[in-house]
Amino acid sequence: MPQSVPSFAELLDSAQHTAVHLEMRDAYGVAGESDDFARWKDTGQRDVDAGSPYWSEWVALIRRTVDRGVTVRRARIVSEPVSDYIRFEHAGTPVNLEAGEQVRWLGRRRASDIALPGNDFWLIDSRLIRWNHFTGSGASGGGEISTDPVAAKLCADAFEAVWERAVTHQDYKIS
Repeated sequence: MPQSVPSFAELLDSAQHTAVHLEMRDAYGVAGESDDFARWKDTGQRDVDAGSPYWSEWVALIRRTVDRGVTVRRARIVSEPVSDYIRFEHAGTPVNLEAGEQVRWLGRRRASDIALPGNDFWLIDSRLIRWNHFTGSGASGGGEISTDPVAAKLCADAFEAVWERAVTHQDYKIS
Protein backbone atom coordinates (compact mmCIF):
# COMPACT_ATOMS: atom_id res chain seq x y z
CA MET A 1 0.00 0.00 0.00
CA PRO A 2 1.50 3.38 -1.01
CA GLN A 3 2.43 5.71 1.80
CA SER A 4 1.59 9.40 1.73
CA VAL A 5 4.45 11.60 0.57
CA PRO A 6 5.67 14.02 3.22
CA SER A 7 6.88 17.50 2.33
CA PHE A 8 10.64 17.99 2.07
CA ALA A 9 10.49 19.82 5.40
CA GLU A 10 8.77 16.85 7.07
CA LEU A 11 11.18 14.45 5.40
CA LEU A 12 14.34 16.27 6.47
CA ASP A 13 12.93 17.10 9.91
CA SER A 14 12.49 13.34 10.43
CA ALA A 15 16.16 12.59 9.67
CA GLN A 16 18.24 11.50 12.64
CA HIS A 17 21.66 10.90 11.07
CA THR A 18 21.84 11.21 7.29
CA ALA A 19 19.96 12.58 4.30
CA VAL A 20 21.42 11.83 0.88
CA HIS A 21 20.12 12.95 -2.49
CA LEU A 22 21.08 11.48 -5.86
CA GLU A 23 20.25 13.46 -9.01
CA MET A 24 20.72 11.77 -12.38
CA ARG A 25 18.96 13.96 -14.96
CA ASP A 26 20.67 16.48 -17.25
CA ALA A 27 17.67 18.80 -17.19
CA TYR A 28 14.74 19.42 -14.93
CA GLY A 29 11.64 21.40 -15.80
CA VAL A 30 10.40 22.07 -12.29
CA ALA A 31 7.89 24.94 -12.31
CA GLY A 32 9.40 26.71 -9.28
CA GLU A 33 12.73 27.13 -11.08
CA SER A 34 11.50 28.24 -14.51
CA ASP A 35 11.74 32.00 -13.96
CA ASP A 36 15.19 31.79 -12.37
CA PHE A 37 16.43 29.46 -15.12
CA ALA A 38 15.08 31.76 -17.86
CA ARG A 39 16.71 34.79 -16.21
CA TRP A 40 20.03 32.91 -15.94
CA LYS A 41 19.85 31.92 -19.63
CA ASP A 42 19.18 35.54 -20.60
CA THR A 43 21.74 37.21 -18.32
CA GLY A 44 24.19 34.58 -17.11
CA GLN A 45 23.43 35.77 -13.57
CA ARG A 46 22.18 33.32 -10.94
CA ASP A 47 20.53 34.23 -7.64
CA VAL A 48 23.09 33.15 -5.05
CA ASP A 49 21.67 35.14 -2.14
CA ALA A 50 20.87 32.56 0.56
CA GLY A 51 18.36 35.01 2.02
CA SER A 52 16.46 35.65 -1.21
CA PRO A 53 12.86 34.49 -1.60
CA TYR A 54 14.07 31.86 -4.09
CA TRP A 55 16.48 30.23 -1.60
CA SER A 56 15.52 31.23 1.95
CA GLU A 57 13.10 28.40 2.75
CA TRP A 58 15.49 25.70 1.49
CA VAL A 59 18.49 27.25 3.23
CA ALA A 60 16.59 27.45 6.54
CA LEU A 61 15.52 23.79 6.21
CA ILE A 62 19.05 22.55 5.46
CA ARG A 63 20.60 24.67 8.21
CA ARG A 64 18.22 23.40 10.87
CA THR A 65 18.77 19.82 9.65
CA VAL A 66 22.56 20.15 9.77
CA ASP A 67 22.40 22.01 13.09
CA ARG A 68 20.73 18.90 14.58
CA GLY A 69 23.79 16.86 13.55
CA VAL A 70 22.34 15.34 10.37
CA THR A 71 24.78 15.02 7.48
CA VAL A 72 23.21 16.20 4.20
CA ARG A 73 24.93 15.10 0.99
CA ARG A 74 23.91 15.62 -2.65
CA ALA A 75 25.51 13.87 -5.62
CA ARG A 76 24.83 14.70 -9.24
CA ILE A 77 25.56 12.40 -12.17
CA VAL A 78 25.88 14.53 -15.30
CA SER A 79 26.59 14.07 -18.99
CA GLU A 80 29.62 15.94 -20.27
CA PRO A 81 29.83 18.40 -21.80
CA VAL A 82 27.09 19.52 -19.44
CA SER A 83 23.67 20.86 -20.42
CA ASP A 84 22.62 24.46 -19.87
CA TYR A 85 20.49 23.28 -16.96
CA ILE A 86 23.52 21.68 -15.26
CA ARG A 87 25.46 24.93 -15.76
CA PHE A 88 22.56 26.70 -14.04
CA GLU A 89 22.61 24.18 -11.15
CA HIS A 90 26.37 24.47 -10.83
CA ALA A 91 26.11 28.26 -10.63
CA GLY A 92 23.62 27.99 -7.74
CA THR A 93 25.39 25.26 -5.78
CA PRO A 94 27.37 27.70 -3.59
CA VAL A 95 24.07 28.38 -1.83
CA ASN A 96 23.59 24.65 -1.12
CA LEU A 97 27.09 24.60 0.35
CA GLU A 98 26.49 27.75 2.40
CA ALA A 99 23.34 26.12 3.83
CA GLY A 100 25.38 23.09 4.96
CA GLU A 101 24.97 20.53 2.19
CA GLN A 102 27.96 18.66 0.83
CA VAL A 103 27.80 18.42 -2.96
CA ARG A 104 29.73 16.30 -5.45
CA TRP A 105 29.57 15.83 -9.22
CA LEU A 106 30.25 12.70 -11.29
CA GLY A 107 30.57 12.57 -15.05
CA ARG A 108 28.11 9.97 -16.38
CA ARG A 109 30.88 8.03 -18.18
CA ARG A 110 32.49 7.37 -14.80
CA ALA A 111 29.19 5.91 -13.50
CA SER A 112 28.75 3.27 -16.21
CA ASP A 113 29.52 0.31 -13.96
CA ILE A 114 27.52 1.48 -10.93
CA ALA A 115 24.14 -0.18 -10.32
CA LEU A 116 21.78 2.78 -10.11
CA PRO A 117 18.08 2.97 -9.28
CA GLY A 118 15.78 4.13 -12.06
CA ASN A 119 14.87 7.41 -10.39
CA ASP A 120 16.38 10.27 -8.44
CA PHE A 121 15.88 9.88 -4.72
CA TRP A 122 16.36 11.15 -1.21
CA LEU A 123 17.40 8.48 1.30
CA ILE A 124 16.84 9.29 4.94
CA ASP A 125 18.84 7.40 7.58
CA SER A 126 19.52 4.59 5.06
CA ARG A 127 15.93 3.34 5.42
CA LEU A 128 13.32 5.77 4.05
CA ILE A 129 13.34 6.55 0.33
CA ARG A 130 11.59 9.43 -1.34
CA TRP A 131 11.59 8.61 -5.03
CA ASN A 132 11.47 11.71 -7.22
CA HIS A 133 9.57 10.98 -10.43
CA PHE A 134 9.81 13.26 -13.47
CA THR A 135 8.06 13.47 -16.80
CA GLY A 136 9.97 13.19 -20.07
CA SER A 137 10.23 16.99 -20.19
CA GLY A 138 11.62 17.10 -16.65
CA ALA A 139 8.51 18.36 -14.87
CA SER A 140 7.81 16.87 -11.48
CA GLY A 141 5.85 13.66 -11.77
CA GLY A 142 5.31 13.49 -8.02
CA GLY A 143 7.07 11.67 -5.26
CA GLU A 144 6.70 8.25 -3.75
CA ILE A 145 7.76 6.92 -0.36
CA SER A 146 9.24 3.48 0.22
CA THR A 147 10.69 1.69 3.21
CA ASP A 148 11.52 -1.45 1.21
CA PRO A 149 14.86 -2.58 2.71
CA VAL A 150 16.10 -4.03 -0.60
CA ALA A 151 15.45 -0.75 -2.42
CA ALA A 152 16.97 1.22 0.47
CA LYS A 153 20.14 -0.88 0.25
CA LEU A 154 20.30 -0.34 -3.53
CA CYS A 155 19.99 3.42 -2.98
CA ALA A 156 22.56 3.48 -0.19
CA ASP A 157 25.06 1.40 -2.16
CA ALA A 158 24.52 3.43 -5.34
CA PHE A 159 24.89 6.73 -3.53
CA GLU A 160 28.09 5.67 -1.76
CA ALA A 161 29.61 4.36 -5.00
CA VAL A 162 28.82 7.64 -6.75
CA TRP A 163 30.04 9.70 -3.79
CA GLU A 164 33.34 7.83 -3.69
CA ARG A 165 34.08 8.59 -7.37
CA ALA A 166 32.57 12.04 -7.54
CA VAL A 167 34.42 15.36 -7.42
CA THR A 168 33.68 18.02 -4.84
CA HIS A 169 31.82 21.06 -6.09
CA GLN A 170 34.90 23.21 -5.53
CA ASP A 171 36.98 20.93 -7.78
CA TYR A 172 34.37 20.20 -10.47
CA LYS A 173 35.04 22.44 -13.44
CA ILE A 174 32.36 23.07 -16.03
CA SER A 175 33.79 23.19 -19.53
